[in-house]
Amino acid sequence: MQPATRSTLPLASVITVSDRSAAGTRADTAGPLAAQRLADAGFVVTTAVVPDGVGPVRAALVAALESNARLVLTTGGTGVGPRDATPEGTAGLLTQQLPGVAEALRRSGAEHTAAAVLSRGLAGIADGPHGRAFVVNLPGSPAAVDQGLDVLLPLVEHVLAQLDGSDH
Repeated sequence: MQPATRSTLPLASVITVSDRSAAGTRADTAGPLAAQRLADAGFVVTTAVVPDGVGPVRAALVAALESNARLVLTTGGTGVGPRDATPEGTAGLLTQQLPGVAEALRRSGAEHTAAAVLSRGLAGIADGPHGRAFVVNLPGSPAAVDQGLDVLLPLVEHVLAQLDGSDH
C-alpha cells in the first residue's frame, strides 16, 4: 500500500465467524492475526465476532460495507460442518465473484495441509452504499489466515485500484 495519512488509509474489516468465539468460550486467534497483518499493510482495521449461520454472516458483511470498508475478510465457517455457512451468507452480496482468488487460496493452503481443499470460501466484489469492496472468506485457523494473507496482500492494492476505475 502507498504511504498515506491516517485519514486516507483504506478501511478493512475482519469478521470472525465462530459460535464458540461469539459465545466467549474460545478465544479468537485468527481474527486478531488478520487484523494485525492488515494494519501492518497500511489499513485501518475494524473487527467483529459473530456466530455461525447465514444471517449473522450476512448482517456483519452488510455492516462492514456500510462502514465503507474496502476490504472485508471473514475467518471461519468455510468448511463442511453442519453450521458452516459463511459462503452462503456471502454469496448473495457478491456482484462479481473472483473464483481465481478462491482457488489460489485453496491451492496455497493445500501446500501446507490437504484439508485446505475442503474450504468452500468465496472471493469477490460487493457493492456497498459508499462504493465497492473486495470480500474474501478465509478458513478459521490462524495458519490458514496467515497463509491466505500471503496470497491476498499482493493483490489488494491492484483490486482496490480497479474498483476505483484505474486502468489495468
